[in-house]
Amino acid sequence: MRIVGGKYRGKKLWAPAGKDVRPTSERAREAIFNIMYSHLGGEYSEMKLADIFAGTGAFGLEAMSRGFKEVTFVDIDTEPVQKNIKLFPQELEKLKVIKADATRLPRARQKYDMVFMDAPYALDLTQKALQQLLKQGWLKEKALCIVEIRQDEQWELPSELELVDERVYGLARVLFLILK
Repeated sequence: MRIVGGKYRGKKLWAPAGKDVRPTSERAREAIFNIMYSHLGGEYSEMKLADIFAGTGAFGLEAMSRGFKEVTFVDIDTEPVQKNIKLFPQELEKLKVIKADATRLPRARQKYDMVFMDAPYALDLTQKALQQLLKQGWLKEKALCIVEIRQDEQWELPSELELVDERVYGLARVLFLILK
């Protein structure tokens, strides 16, 4: 697993052995950033991202490499993301970690321009976490939420969000949602 674009393109990331953590594939990350670029342009220097169910932090670290102002990682087990953050000592001021259950988020200390969420598949966590983001004030007006779920997973879109794009990559379905 490695960073696929930006300042740290090609830098290898640590990934645990086994199936407890399922990082978003390099191919899917590259495609997601291409879609983001087409919707938002390439100017990320003022954007703040929350990587929910962060796992290894691969998506958030990709965002940091591509110029995001700040990335906050949220996971109940922060060990994998902490190991990868240590690979970027010169970027520590841009990277924050919150150890929390995404289905019971604390009140937001700040609002985010973008959220990436890749919950463990088929455990009904995505919808609960999205409701928490909305309830606890994590999203700026018109925030982009990128949600990865299993391709055949069924869930209900919260009324506060609008689906603007949807793609399938292998077993994953990636939804692009905008806060209305």
